[in-house]
Amino acid sequence: MTFLLDAMLGSLARILRMCGHDAAYCLDRGIEADDAILDLAAREDRVVVTRDRELAERAPESILVESKDVDHQLRELAAAGVDLTPTPGERCGACNGELREVEREAKVLPEYVPGDASPVWQCEDCGQYFWEGSHWTDIEKRLAAL
Repeated sequence: MTFLLDAMLGSLARILRMCGHDAAYCLDRGIEADDAILDLAAREDRVVVTRDRELAERAPESILVESKDVDHQLRELAAAGVDLTPTPGERCGACNGELREVEREAKVLPEYVPGDASPVWQCEDCGQYFWEGSHWTDIEKRLAAL
């Protein structure tokens, strides 16, 4: 499944991306109106994830999350059958672009990338770098506790 998350679910979009899902966020696409969200979801064959009951009812495919708390939202997605296994190296948490592994010999990495980080990925769209650091461990623990 590919997802389109409404304006109320930006944090949830980042976590879904960390689980390898193609999770577009409507505000990243410059849209917020329900009709525009429905149009984009139809054009890109995406499941709408929303806290808006009316929007969920109008979408051909949707998942309604009712909680404001991100951990509770994650539980709701898991109950709906969404796989929440962290998958490093798949999607950019910032922009949803695809990641590609960086060859250390071929490119000088930015100073902020730890010297012992391996592997390192770079987003093909926004250029941001990622590696499995303590943040990944935190996410794995958080999702395992659900």
